[in-house]
Amino acid sequence: MNKRVPEHSERISLETADALAAIGNRIRDLRSHKALTLQALGELTGLSPSMLSLVERGQTSPSIGTLVVISSALGVHMSDLLAVEDHALRDPVSRASEQPIYETARGVLRRILREDRSHGVEVAINEYAPDTGSAEQPVHHAGHEYGVVLEGELTVEVDGVAYVLRPGDLISYDSARAHRIWNHGALRVRALWVNLERP
Repeated sequence: MNKRVPEHSERISLETADALAAIGNRIRDLRSHKALTLQALGELTGLSPSMLSLVERGQTSPSIGTLVVISSALGVHMSDLLAVEDHALRDPVSRASEQPIYETARGVLRRILREDRSHGVEVAINEYAPDTGSAEQPVHHAGHEYGVVLEGELTVEVDGVAYVLRPGDLISYDSARAHRIWNHGALRVRALWVNLERP
């Protein structure tokens, strides 16, 4: 009997499930290392222990905002939770076929082009389906961000002020300022995002 080859969408689903499990395991390991209970981490992040438990077990897809809040509470960069391997930095070229893709929220895909922990830099391309975004509520964390819209129209809120960006437009801001990224349009949006970590 021939073994059925998984469809493309099924492969993406399997890869997403594996990625969620890896992220959850990394969060659990970091939390245990800091001797934090789910309740204690919940108090630090403002997230419920039940929500954190789902994330740790890979049962839910955390938004970028959720990952940022959790990583900040654990004293690491968000990219540390995504477990991108540093050995890739030995190759000066990051091949599209080898770049990890994560669904960080409903309808939001994050392709990590390069994650360089030694220099505190992460370069990614984010894709937002219509009426999706980074988080339901604004978030803030350590670092600095640069974003360039490649396709579509993206709204970035910084300290309550909404900036509408179109292809070629760039925005930069201190990540400690409350911010939220959202696609209010009817078309998918692609944007290049550079996150700088500060000590």
